[in-house]
Amino acid sequence: MSIIKGIISNGLANVVQKIVRIADQLLLVPFFLTNWGAAVYGEWLTLTIIPSVLAFSDLGFGSAVCNSFVLAYAAGDKQKAADLRKSGFWIITLTIILGLLLTVISMFVCTKMQLFDKSHINAHDAMLAVAYMMVARLITFYTQLVEGFYRGARKAALGSLFGSGNYLINIVVGLIVLLLGYGVVAFAFSQLIIAVMYIIAYSIYGCRLIDLQKYRGRILKSDIYDIVRKGIGYLMTPIWQSVYFQGTTFVVRITLGAEAVAIFNTVRTVCRSVNQLFSIINASIFPDLQYEYGQGHIQTVHKYFRVAVVLSMLIGFIGCSVLAIFGLNIYGWWTNSVLTVPHSVWNVFMLGAFFNAVWWTSVVTYRMTNQPYHFAIASTVMSFVSVGLTYVLSFPLGLLGAAIGCALFELVMALYVLPDSCRMLGMKPNELFSNIIGDYKSVKNKIKDK
Repeated sequence: MSIIKGIISNGLANVVQKIVRIADQLLLVPFFLTNWGAAVYGEWLTLTIIPSVLAFSDLGFGSAVCNSFVLAYAAGDKQKAADLRKSGFWIITLTIILGLLLTVISMFVCTKMQLFDKSHINAHDAMLAVAYMMVARLITFYTQLVEGFYRGARKAALGSLFGSGNYLINIVVGLIVLLLGYGVVAFAFSQLIIAVMYIIAYSIYGCRLIDLQKYRGRILKSDIYDIVRKGIGYLMTPIWQSVYFQGTTFVVRITLGAEAVAIFNTVRTVCRSVNQLFSIINASIFPDLQYEYGQGHIQTVHKYFRVAVVLSMLIGFIGCSVLAIFGLNIYGWWTNSVLTVPHSVWNVFMLGAFFNAVWWTSVVTYRMTNQPYHFAIASTVMSFVSVGLTYVLSFPLGLLGAAIGCALFELVMALYVLPDSCRMLGMKPNELFSNIIGDYKSVKNKIKDK
């Protein structure tokens, strides 16, 4: 498969996945409210917080195993790939076993503290529902490892479509369960069954894509050490995101009040809508660039990396400019003019959104090369700094101070991540712009050839 075909396929599959996920979040809500009522649905959302936290815990070791496997397989070192597959499988299995033990302990503690007795949902039903959801989350930890098989076989788009199919099945089965009048236990149990069926089908097909039948995997201490070390680096991603997004929201609440939180988060939601475009570019280029990097085709990596980063900057500039000019009117219509945002606050947020466009796509470098710590340390440190600045600046400047605190995070990350990612690939930052015409013509011709 050519890199252009792969990027286009990945992009289309990612768009489909985003549409399905939005449908998953929106379509079921009216049925929840109609069949369960607002109080029970609210309790259900509260219960889902517990297993949702588990979703973060596989992002470290799972990502480390997956990226290590893809780089080894793409480089043709199939023995190492087989070793990583086996070591990764057992590390993830031990993680799942630990998670199951924590689930049992959590259920015991919650029962002893009678936490479920305070819910609008029957205590026994609430406990069973949480248990089913947590097991379902734990089982899907294997998807990170299996994703490496699809990426190694240059079938990342197919893997993404598998995930979209899983979400669609969840929607359909969820609707059936709700329409039949079943409660939280049946709904959670249906999610568990779907998770088991999904990981079995996803794994069986993924194993068929890779050619490792002649290689017997070994569990090596060096592989385990490397997976754990890099896994901790990847695990810092949900940490900085939680600190940055939830931390700044909390600071605005305690310094400026509840209405300021509503304005702060809704404006940030508008900014994140622009970010979704960069995320599509990010997801489109990452699998094939990592494969090319693993094969040692560094010039190809340079070219498509430059195109993706410059394209993100261009889209960010256009999107933020449009929002800066017309966005407040759209925002007023969206919020029914209940919330009022000063022009200065709006413009600072838009400036931060543009800085985000500068660095967001270049982050693929850290996963592509399987070197997470440069980004992990910088993002975590800056998230705490941003929260502190938001707190300090909110007192004298109000919402403008909070906006500045967030925008400074994006600015510093842009100044650090973009040149650092270029250096990791053996490029100079000015090469991003000095090759624009040549890169454009080359990619254009490649697309025409297809």
